[in-house]
Amino acid sequence: MTVAAPVHAADEVFVAFAVALRSAGVPVTMDRTATFLRACSVVGADDQAAVYWTGRATLCGNLDDLERYDQLFTAWFSGAGLTPTAARESLRRTAQADLDDAEGRSGEGPEDNLVRAAASATEVLRHRDIASMNASERAELARLFGNLRPQPPLRMSARRRPSRRGDVDARRTLRDQLRRGGEPARLSFRRRTTRPRRIVILVDVSGSMGPYADSLLRWAHVVASANPARTEVFTIGTRLTRVTRAMRLRDGDFAVEAAGEAVPDWSGGTRLGEVMQAFVDRHGQRGMARGAVVVVLSDGWERGDSAQLGEQMRRLQRLAHTVVWINPHRGKPGYVPVQSGIVAALPFVDSFLAGHSMATFEKALEVIARA
Repeated sequence: MTVAAPVHAADEVFVAFAVALRSAGVPVTMDRTATFLRACSVVGADDQAAVYWTGRATLCGNLDDLERYDQLFTAWFSGAGLTPTAARESLRRTAQADLDDAEGRSGEGPEDNLVRAAASATEVLRHRDIASMNASERAELARLFGNLRPQPPLRMSARRRPSRRGDVDARRTLRDQLRRGGEPARLSFRRRTTRPRRIVILVDVSGSMGPYADSLLRWAHVVASANPARTEVFTIGTRLTRVTRAMRLRDGDFAVEAAGEAVPDWSGGTRLGEVMQAFVDRHGQRGMARGAVVVVLSDGWERGDSAQLGEQMRRLQRLAHTVVWINPHRGKPGYVPVQSGIVAALPFVDSFLAGHSMATFEKALEVIARA
């Protein structure tokens, strides 16, 4: 492959190829594209074989991407797609699709338009239902999870510290007077400190939650990363599985993968009543749920006894400080909580929230922080 144009023209070809690959369904992120460009500058843009293997190594994330990559690479670099003019035209069409609402604006360069288009696409993605996303959009959603900065809920501690206001610290005030030879001194004050409240997250990984389970675990990983010492994560379905250790891994992809390997009932049935009883008996009453914010992420489908679920939720509410139930279907038009599990659990839930998009996940973090 010979490129007679300057180096920047070759970069345009490679960027356009990455854009086309993302449109074909391969989750190519901006970081992968940048890595691909740097690697091509090292191996040489005139070596077609080197560019091919470089793209496979940097742009493809799994085996499912290889076939589409091979097909598009052959079509793109067969001759027509190699010209800088065609590359620029492809980039122009891609950007224009996101910039139709920006026509007529003045004083802005193409870089400003591209930034606005990227921001607009991100805003649309924040409100999209996760179940309707393709592989590329899910990859971008995984990147957005890394931008979340949750604030843990706080509780009052028994410890007190010096302060400018609060209760009079008689002991400290007396010591100051003795240090002055018994002469009157200024009053010293103290007040109670705060410390993070424990958060317990129960993620439903049953078959009905399949389209959302991966994103819910990523959300749980974000919460656990903010305060790993005071956060516990479990999966629920047909059995209770503790995945706290996996959620403490720094990388979100590795954490979700490790959790998936530890869960034996992924995409299985649902016995929420039995699983909630197992949690309360084994962990809740022993202190884990006492004074904690307990977050249940489930659609509420119950194949067992819904009365049992209601009884266990009643026990859980008496132990916990706050019980939050996040349902992926809660924010969809026309949703009515008629499932037997939801009907049984709602009387013992403090906050019933939606959980089908990034925007609803951000709202859930705010509710938890206020708890």
